[in-house]
Amino acid sequence: MDKDFISKEQKKLLKEIMEANFVLVETNLYLDSHPTDEGALRLHNTYSQRYKELLSLYEAKYGLLRYTGMSGCPWSYINEPWPWEINFDVI
Repeated sequence: MDKDFISKEQKKLLKEIMEANFVLVETNLYLDSHPTDEGALRLHNTYSQRYKELLSLYEAKYGLLRYTGMSGCPWSYINEPWPWEINFDVI
């Protein structure tokens, strides 16, 4: 993949993944001190499911996003742009 180019669709999907991840981090921190908050737990579980779906969709369309994914030979994780190589200003 040309690391200087990433489609608008791919950037949009990456942004959705990052947003879902942010909600998961925040709800995790909140639930650590408020473990009985059912609303927060529902929110966390909803975003947990959404995050998994987004990751699966991304990896099916664009290749590995995480080093924990399955790859054929050669190792394809290194073919994608690194996060700091993506210009999210242009979506």
